[in-house]
Amino acid sequence: MAIQYAQVPNPCYVLDEKLLRNNLKTIRYVMDQAQVEIIVAFKGFSMWSAFPILKEYIAGATASSLWEARLCFEEMNAQAHTYSPAYVMEEFDEIMQYSGHITFNSLTQLAYFEDKIKNNPKKISVGLRVNPEYSEVETDLYNPCAPGSRLGILSSSLGEKLPEIVEGLHFHALCESSSYELEKVLANFERLFGAYLPSLKWVNFGGGHLMTLKDYNVEHLISVLKTFKAKFPHLQVILEPGSAFAWQTGDLVAKVVDIVENNGIKTLNVNVSFTGHMPDCLEMPYKPKVTGATDAVEGKPTYRIGGNSCLSGDYIGDWSFDNEVKIGDLIVFEDMIHYTMVKTTTFNGVNHPSIGIWNDETGFRLVKKFGYEDYKNRLS
Repeated sequence: MAIQYAQVPNPCYVLDEKLLRNNLKTIRYVMDQAQVEIIVAFKGFSMWSAFPILKEYIAGATASSLWEARLCFEEMNAQAHTYSPAYVMEEFDEIMQYSGHITFNSLTQLAYFEDKIKNNPKKISVGLRVNPEYSEVETDLYNPCAPGSRLGILSSSLGEKLPEIVEGLHFHALCESSSYELEKVLANFERLFGAYLPSLKWVNFGGGHLMTLKDYNVEHLISVLKTFKAKFPHLQVILEPGSAFAWQTGDLVAKVVDIVENNGIKTLNVNVSFTGHMPDCLEMPYKPKVTGATDAVEGKPTYRIGGNSCLSGDYIGDWSFDNEVKIGDLIVFEDMIHYTMVKTTTFNGVNHPSIGIWNDETGFRLVKKFGYEDYKNRLS
């Protein structure tokens, strides 16, 4: 049974539990068949009310900050795989407390924190993020291997041997990519860094593996992973997708609050904001799917959709509907769970959408409703 939007307050992000479980089954299948570890990247999905479901299929998460590492420790009951482009001394003791793996972005950062790790009574596995110098990500904003990238160490900066404390290498060069792109990146990674692999314990292939996409070749991914593991059977292989976990698992439900017209363009002003609540639509940019709408079709009722902030560019368009849209009608933006929720703001002080979970048997459960105090407490 699909989400019954009449039962959902608006605005609201609503996660469909059945669709989430379908994705998790695919991820678990890859783990089992390829004998690799797949962990969730909180930067893409950190809806911790859904973590009890995740923990039925996976055992860990990757963190990009102290707070994400703490969330992993408290809500996943696991030591985080933590990577940050720039750790600060004031947070590092806590980061070690919540982390089982810590990956450094530079040799300078490793040297700065090495003694702290060595003197910590808990065993922490240390890694380095490296730059494989190959990526097919077309949008530079999301391309970690773009020329001049600050992310990852170039092979030319490493000596013949890695620092003794290093047990793993981490690369990240994908963004909602295919297994064929991973295969090409992996070939470059092996060419540049293969000499170091015999002395290591693990490798992390980063995120961007969109294995839950409808036409993704899961069997080819498994084959790529098995081929690598056959060459280096001593290595633990880790993947940390962000989008794949929550891909097409839920929507943002909004409502039309006004309809304005200017120079023949009709705009549906809704009670959510693209810049505040769907920022990737403007950053990537991309046009999200809207239930019951299509791209503009001549002769059909056609509208631009605008957000409720004062940013002039807080709009996406154009869409056509079968019937005229009226004030009060629902607008459902599809696939708004991965990355979208973690990047929201309270820009303009507009009402932040609620968060809920839909279960086919029990219906809608409201997880979080935001209020004035949530907005005020972010300020001073």
